[in-house]
Amino acid sequence: MVARREVTYKSALHEMTQTTPTCLWNDSADIDELKYAIENGAVGATCNPVIAVTILKKHIGDWRPRIEALLDELPGATEDQIGWKVVEEMSVMAAKLLEPAFAQHGGRNGRLSIQTDPRLYRDTEAIVENAMAFSRLAPNMIVKIPATCAGIAAIEEVTSRGVTINATVCFTLPQCIAVAEAVERGLQRCEAEGKETASMGPVCTIMVGRLDDWLKVELDKHDITVDPGILEWAGVAVFKKTYGIFRQRGYRLRLLSAAFRNHMHWSELIGADAVISPPSAWQRRFNAGDIQVRSRIDDAVEPETVDQLLAHFPDFRRAYSEDGLTIEEFDTFAPTVRTLRQFIAACTDLAGLVRDVTLPEPT
Repeated sequence: MVARREVTYKSALHEMTQTTPTCLWNDSADIDELKYAIENGAVGATCNPVIAVTILKKHIGDWRPRIEALLDELPGATEDQIGWKVVEEMSVMAAKLLEPAFAQHGGRNGRLSIQTDPRLYRDTEAIVENAMAFSRLAPNMIVKIPATCAGIAAIEEVTSRGVTINATVCFTLPQCIAVAEAVERGLQRCEAEGKETASMGPVCTIMVGRLDDWLKVELDKHDITVDPGILEWAGVAVFKKTYGIFRQRGYRLRLLSAAFRNHMHWSELIGADAVISPPSAWQRRFNAGDIQVRSRIDDAVEPETVDQLLAHFPDFRRAYSEDGLTIEEFDTFAPTVRTLRQFIAACTDLAGLVRDVTLPEPT
C-alpha cells in the first residue's frame, strides 16, 4: 500500500491559491507587502493615488531623492505631474516582481493594476488616452477604469485596442453587467481585427466593503433596525449573485473582491474563479486565523438576510437588482460618489507630498 503524502501549505491564503480556482492579488504596490503576498501565492497587485500616498508617507526617505531627481529631469512639471510620475514608477517596480506569474499564467494573472486619474471620471476620451499611456508602461499592466457612465464607454474602447482593464469604483450588479457587456463588445471588436484576446484577462472589481459601509451610514441616518450582522452580508450577497449570472452567461471577465471589512469578503468567496485582493494587514490576519479554507462560493446567503436588506435599504435593492440602476445613474450612486471623492482627494494629497519636497516649510 502506497503511503499518502501529506501536503503542507505556507498559510491559509497559500492553501486557497493551491487548492481552488480563486486567485490572490495584493491590494498595494508596496514592495515589501507584495513580496509577502507573492510568498503566499499572490499573482497580482494594484496601485492608485491612495496607495501611492500611503507608500510615500511610509517610505519618504527612499522616495525623496527620486522626487528631487524628477524635479531636475522635468523642470517645468507641476507637483501633480511629478506625483503621477511617482505613481507610474511605483507601478513599474511592482510589475517587475509579477513578471514570472505573468509568464506562467499567460497574461491572465501576473499584472499590476494601475488606476487612471479619478478626476477624469466624466470624460471618456480623456480616460481612454490615460489608459492607453498607462498600458504602455510595462507588458504586464492592467488599467483601472471607473464604472461610471463615461468609464463604461472607455472600457469598451480600450478593450477593443487590446488593453486589459480592471473596472473599479464598482459596487453593484448593474455596474458589473454593464462592464461585462462592454468588455465583450470590446473583445469582439478586437477579434474582428484578427487580434488574439486569450492573454488579456480583464477583471471587474466589486468593492464589497464600501457597499456595506454606505448601508451602515443609511442605518444610522434613518434609524433603521435590522438583526445584528446583517449589513456584513450586503457586499457578499451582491458578489455571489453577480458571480452566478456571470457563469450562466459565460462572460469572459472575472470578478475581483476588494475593500475588505470582514473575513467573509474572502472566506465566502473561496472556490470562485475570481480574484480576492486584500490589503497586507488583512492577508496577515487571515493567515494568522483559523478560518477553514473550503469552497463557499455556492453557499447561498440566508434568504432572511437578503430579505431584510431588500426591505430596509433602497440602495441595496439598487445594487442587488439587475435593473436597479441605469448606466446614467452610476455616477450619482452614493458609494460611487463617496469613493470618487476619496480618490480625487488623494490626488491633492499626492501633490502635497511632492510640495513638501519642492517647497519645504521654512524653518
